[in-house]
Amino acid sequence: MITVTEATANAGALKRLSDEGVSIWLDDLSRRRIESGSLAGLVATRNVVGVTTNPSIFQAAIGSGVGYEEQLVDLAVRGVTVDEAVRMMTTADVRAAADVLRPVYEASGGRDGRVSIEVDPRLAHDTAATVAEARQLAWLVDRPNVMIKIPATKAGLPAITEVTGAGISVNVTLIFSLERYREVMDAYLAGLEKARAAGLGLSAIHSVASFFVSRVDSEIDKRLTLLGSDEALALKGRAALANARLAYEAYEQAFEGERWQTLEGAGANRQRPLWASTGVKDPAYKDTLYVDELVAPGTVNTMPEATLDAVADHGDVRGDTVTGGYDRARADLAAVGRLGIAYDEVVRQLEDEGVAKFEAAWQDLLDAVTKSLNSKGVDAE
Repeated sequence: MITVTEATANAGALKRLSDEGVSIWLDDLSRRRIESGSLAGLVATRNVVGVTTNPSIFQAAIGSGVGYEEQLVDLAVRGVTVDEAVRMMTTADVRAAADVLRPVYEASGGRDGRVSIEVDPRLAHDTAATVAEARQLAWLVDRPNVMIKIPATKAGLPAITEVTGAGISVNVTLIFSLERYREVMDAYLAGLEKARAAGLGLSAIHSVASFFVSRVDSEIDKRLTLLGSDEALALKGRAALANARLAYEAYEQAFEGERWQTLEGAGANRQRPLWASTGVKDPAYKDTLYVDELVAPGTVNTMPEATLDAVADHGDVRGDTVTGGYDRARADLAAVGRLGIAYDEVVRQLEDEGVAKFEAAWQDLLDAVTKSLNSKGVDAE
């Protein structure tokens, strides 16, 4: 639990980040964090204004069993299936977190105070099933400040349009490529147009687009290291930031012009870029790299707690570090390409790996809950 004294000493960089127009969201959730007051403490003292979850986060939380024992007994007695048990536990956590964040939601006019929950990752390539699950999750959580996470696969794009068109706020996840990001923004705009045609109010619909950062460096740096030349090694740690900065440029371009102005005039909200995977993977890099270097107005940075603590302790928030760097970003990605590292191949691989990783985490979670239900004398189907 963070004390007020600690918060006062360490809040400088986090406050500066918020003042620059960056919303700080926590990339973690567990029942223990909610019930202990840890989440409320981060909201009160660390400028945290939102929460994101994913299958890996829930696998770590529920797989540990801590805080879930009583509910597991109840679920076992009822004889529910393992899929139902997992959804009952995850939606309960998201509902409780949404209640903690509700004052932030109200104060920000719905912009922040958001808690995200992801559709079953096994549905990532099934549009109709993704839409159906998104509707079900919104109904189960039953809080206005929930966001439903939909992966940015090809099948996910029309799902984004359909779910947005139904008036449900969406967090689009697993975006790695600039081309796919442009398709995501187009899908969101199409969803707003669909909602407007259906007579729904657009002002209540919010969205973020989760553009992944550190994994790009992890993959491209690995290939640069294998090349081993001075030119290759000098480019390490530059591709992810370049990719993200060009994504922000694409965002600026998408939310201008007649199409957007028409929707904005009807009360629509921009789909904000969200920097995801901002924990540094390479210990050679400063642990606040993907926060310090991606400061831009109207963005979200979702951080694991270790990164949040690092920013509070020694973050270097010095104003906008994105919008002046587009030419350099293009040059860095072009230099990587000239070395034979194909951008399209890398981002396609990262998307495939991202979906597979979440599928594996979800299966691990199902297996752990099955074991728990069976230990209480019930066969989980």
